[in-house]
Amino acid sequence: MFGTPMHWTTFFYLLLDMFIVLFAFFQSRWLKHNNINRFLILGFLFVLYNLTGGLLPIENFPGPFIVQYIITYGVAIAMCVYVVHYMYNEYDIVFLKFHLTVSNIAYYVLGCFLILFLLTYFLTDSIDLARLYFSVPVAVICLYICWAFFKKISQQQNSNSFFVRRTRLSFISITCIGLLPVLTIIGDYQWLTFSVINISFFAITAMEIDRYLYLLRNKSKLNEVLDFYRDKKEKMLLPKILNQGLTRREIEIALSILDSMTYKEIGEELFIAENTVSKHASNIFKKTDVKNRTQFLNRFKR
Repeated sequence: MFGTPMHWTTFFYLLLDMFIVLFAFFQSRWLKHNNINRFLILGFLFVLYNLTGGLLPIENFPGPFIVQYIITYGVAIAMCVYVVHYMYNEYDIVFLKFHLTVSNIAYYVLGCFLILFLLTYFLTDSIDLARLYFSVPVAVICLYICWAFFKKISQQQNSNSFFVRRTRLSFISITCIGLLPVLTIIGDYQWLTFSVINISFFAITAMEIDRYLYLLRNKSKLNEVLDFYRDKKEKMLLPKILNQGLTRREIEIALSILDSMTYKEIGEELFIAENTVSKHASNIFKKTDVKNRTQFLNRFKR
């Protein structure tokens, strides 16, 4: 398209992702919303992925041919690792088995790229062989992460519709990202690869929109909490109170506490350990100037 290797579908996704990121950026500035910075970074990486992956490689690129693959694979690796980071934070995952922290996953993929891709290319002068050697072990770890993530979030009990939707969208997102090395092995089908990968970003975007609507629907339950901030004369606009007074996770837990759920029930609802819920609750109590759960309910529950 336009005399470049970019497929028209990739160009469409590039424009759509740019629109989403710009809209989210200006909305966050207007609402003084600082809790979607992680989403904005993620969106920027998807835009960069569409741009570099769609345009490269080209014949008249300055410098060695392999530099183009270093750029495209580097952006793709950064994007994929950041999606995992996003989901780990979304579900408070410390690590999966084999100490699969976000940093360890990044080191593993980067090591595979340096040794199995670049070294293979310099030894064989074959991009196809380098791509194969790199993609197979990365595909294995990605498929394991998808399986482990699904196993963690699939044990839902009595969840409300919001958490059910978030679980499904999260699994769609992480699965699409996990398929990237598999699609690389299958071949250079830009329309297929970029369609699958961008579904991941659209699923996360739907999660963020759904979360915002969920908080608006339950805003009345937080009125007393918000009134506390006003009484403390912090002189914040309502969106600023919502987004800077408590984190998004703390707001979700505060709403659950106001619904008289136990920490165990909240943990099962949000797929986190009971002691993690307790830590979040302690932060909520400190921010609302109460000593414990009982005082919090007495002060803020209608």
